[in-house]
Amino acid sequence: MADEDDAQKTEDPTDKRKEKSRSDGQVASSQEIKSWMSLLGGAFGLLVLAPGIATDIRLIGAKFILSPEAIPLDRDHIQLLFFQVFIDLSMAIGPFLMLLLLLAFVSSVGQTGFIWAPKKIAPDLSKISLLKGAKRLFSLRSVNEFAKGLLKLSLVTIVGLTVAGPFMTDMSLFLERPLSAMLDRLLQISVWFTLASVGVMAVIASLDFAYQKYTQKKEMMMSKQEVKDENKQSEGDPQVKARIRQIRMERAQQRMMASVPDADVVITNPTHYAIALKYKMADMQAPVLVAKGVDTVAAKIREVADENDIPIVENPPLARALYASVELDEEVPEEHYMAVAEVIGYVMRLRGDLPPQQVIEPGPQ
Repeated sequence: MADEDDAQKTEDPTDKRKEKSRSDGQVASSQEIKSWMSLLGGAFGLLVLAPGIATDIRLIGAKFILSPEAIPLDRDHIQLLFFQVFIDLSMAIGPFLMLLLLLAFVSSVGQTGFIWAPKKIAPDLSKISLLKGAKRLFSLRSVNEFAKGLLKLSLVTIVGLTVAGPFMTDMSLFLERPLSAMLDRLLQISVWFTLASVGVMAVIASLDFAYQKYTQKKEMMMSKQEVKDENKQSEGDPQVKARIRQIRMERAQQRMMASVPDADVVITNPTHYAIALKYKMADMQAPVLVAKGVDTVAAKIREVADENDIPIVENPPLARALYASVELDEEVPEEHYMAVAEVIGYVMRLRGDLPPQQVIEPGPQ
């Protein structure tokens, strides 16, 4: 079943899915990047900070090696001595530890940015379930991580020993050397071993980061149905939206039909188009289109016009032109003044608003 579900997930994750995954703290993050940054910090510390740290440690240990008989052995002095040693060691290695902490923080934020994910740190009783813990322990992912860890450890060890090996040929003579010489030689071996490890980990971290990105994207892949459901949730059900548009259109048509009885003339195609114009000479500079429609709507406009004794004039070119260029409640543009004036004049003469002489029934324009 899991394979079938994965096979159906063929769509790239949507922005909403990515945002939800990020808010839940589920982001691609490589532990190898953090390990590499820690090693890099270690290498820097060995090259730059280690000499100073070694000197401080040498001075701290000198009092115990050179003149141990001068150390008071009563309890108060012993407590004070250990406290002083702790402070001195903290001052010596503190900058190095702070550097490692800073690099760990940078390596985490650098991969994912700042993330606020309370769900990630919220208590979850399922996490302490023995059964689920056993499943996670023996899961395929755990086996992969274990194998990856062994491979990484093997590569780092092999490369590190290969590079640092030549410096370890005289290890048997270490006890015959002064403490300062031993520390210097150990520092030299550590530097070369760490540099070799940094090089190996750089390659491993790059590959692991790419793998984590790939795995994260694969886990977020969506099926077509999931994308469809998400679009419904974010944008609304298409059927509901279509119904809302239909209701709006019906209400707009009802308001438009309510304006037809106030029209002065209806210009038709004669059957496919119907344009209702209103013109009050004292109040308007130009006729205003109060209703328009094609086919069924045009038939309804003509029906309302007949019921209200509104003149209907057939003029197909003018009807098509007005339908295409004029919206509801807009004035007729200047390019149609002449044709519309002829129709309005004809209607006004029919109503007796103008002298009856020279009545010419308008024909097609």
